[in-house]
Amino acid sequence: MGSHLRMELMVFLVLVFLGISSIAYGAVSHTTMRKIDMLNKKGPYLGIVVPNFFELNPLLQSTSFVADQKLPYLDFSGRRFRIGRLEDESVIIVMTGLSMLNAGISTQLLLSLFKVKGVVHYGIAGNADPQLQIGDVTIPQFWAHTGLWNWQRFGDGPGNELSLESFGDYTRKVGHIKFSDFNNETRNGKSVPNLLNNVWYQPEEVFPVHGTPEVRQHAFWVPVNPKFFAVAKDLEDLKLGGCVNTTCLPRAPIVVRVKRGISASVFVDNRAYREFLNSKFNATSIDMESAAVALVCHQQKKPFIVIRALSDLAGGGSSLSNEANTFASLAAQNAVDVVLRFISLLSS
Repeated sequence: MGSHLRMELMVFLVLVFLGISSIAYGAVSHTTMRKIDMLNKKGPYLGIVVPNFFELNPLLQSTSFVADQKLPYLDFSGRRFRIGRLEDESVIIVMTGLSMLNAGISTQLLLSLFKVKGVVHYGIAGNADPQLQIGDVTIPQFWAHTGLWNWQRFGDGPGNELSLESFGDYTRKVGHIKFSDFNNETRNGKSVPNLLNNVWYQPEEVFPVHGTPEVRQHAFWVPVNPKFFAVAKDLEDLKLGGCVNTTCLPRAPIVVRVKRGISASVFVDNRAYREFLNSKFNATSIDMESAAVALVCHQQKKPFIVIRALSDLAGGGSSLSNEANTFASLAAQNAVDVVLRFISLLSS
């Protein structure tokens, strides 16, 4: 074999070897896996999960955040995982993007790739409780996903079994919304039937990390970590911002622990539905991501808490109800201020 041919063969074998090594870990390249291993040796970390840039930026711009000098971030699967310290706590921060799907994927990647000891999720939210106001920061004890439905056929009612209910796939235990209750038209003082009929809210199927694979459990109300929730009580005297330039809120915003928050991939800007969610589920915070974070942490047995600042009264109802464009930045900053104080209390 000539020397030229031998050289070409050697180059080919080297390229093949490099190609194999780069995919040795399947979807995770060898280089990325090495960085993840290096990071995990420095763990565990507190995971910080944030929906959008305008909620993330106040945290990154805070003097409390110090990016890791050697590896300030790691990009994987369309997400950027920022590594650093907050209030003397090692953290990994990930922005999810809008919706339950994005929040669930980002949280699962965070917990699967990195050594994480707990999760703090924060952002802004719609408000279902008119007793609270824009700028207030809520910390719900329970979260539920209210976007998983069984839509009942017209003519059936609460006494009729749902399709596939007998197989254990669906239930009438959580409750339903009856669309004819919201009709504008009445006949003889009663609402006329509505072809949309009823929607029954469903619990999620969950598969706990230490459970039997493919053996499902069900979860509707998912509790935050009891220790985290107890620590959050000490946040209730925190002073928060109440003005944007010269526009101020009627009173200073407060931090309040509440009973329940709900999420679905639906932006709720409807008064009737907001009032229904509040009366039916005793919900305060309404958003599009938190329950996904809660359900992933629940399945992975990781402690978590959710901190949501109210940016508007969903669907209107007061003179300040639709001032989200004015006060969204204030709400985001208030959420960050509460997160920083919470992490400080957690590590003290």
